[in-house]
Amino acid sequence: MVPCICINDEGRPAEIPADKWVKKDDQYRITHVYFHPNQGGIQGCTLYEKPLDETCKPYETFKLSRFAIHHDDLEAFIELCKMCSELNELEIEKLIEESELQTV
Repeated sequence: MVPCICINDEGRPAEIPADKWVKKDDQYRITHVYFHPNQGGIQGCTLYEKPLDETCKPYETFKLSRFAIHHDDLEAFIELCKMCSELNELEIEKLIEESELQTV
């Protein structure tokens, strides 16, 4: 798990109940990173504290861009990305670049 902080809680889809939605400035832990090629290449993640279930369909993950990773946790985030088999090396490099822009 990699610690992160929510930097954008706007635009909650109606399918996700308010109690399952993230709140800006709250801290969470990323458990998995996904790449959604059918959704325009959007990167998603699952959170330990806010698991999305079948009641949230079609949403299964949160946009990774909603969160910032502290620079001290960037190496752990990179390792987590490498463990997520859905991502290839090029996609991991892109995530790293984007995450470095959003570190706190």
